[in-house]
Amino acid sequence: MSRKIELLDRRRARVRRAIRKAANGRPRLSVFRSSKQIYVQVIDDATGHTLAAASSLDKDLRARLKTGADKAAATEVGKLVAERAKAAGVSQVIFDRSGYLYHGRVKALADAAREGGLDF
Repeated sequence: MSRKIELLDRRRARVRRAIRKAANGRPRLSVFRSSKQIYVQVIDDATGHTLAAASSLDKDLRARLKTGADKAAATEVGKLVAERAKAAGVSQVIFDRSGYLYHGRVKALADAAREGGLDF
């Protein structure tokens, strides 16, 4: 395993450990960022079910976006997941950045989800 992946895994485990302590029963807003797309899920860890999900590959977003790997795409995905989470009855979540730095696409997604009505 490469050194870079090891460091990411350690950072991801550290973030998840802190999130589980602070969650207090709130669902987790988990982000996965690849080089070409961005994905987000609202996960209920108590039951292990996904309550809402969105990605830059969704058909309605794909037609509007130039690429799935920029801040504009992250903003649209954040708004979409907030809308879907509200429809599922979720208003408070805890943000799981999955070891990624809170910068760029991850920050844009979080800000858009907050504007969409999610509280974290």
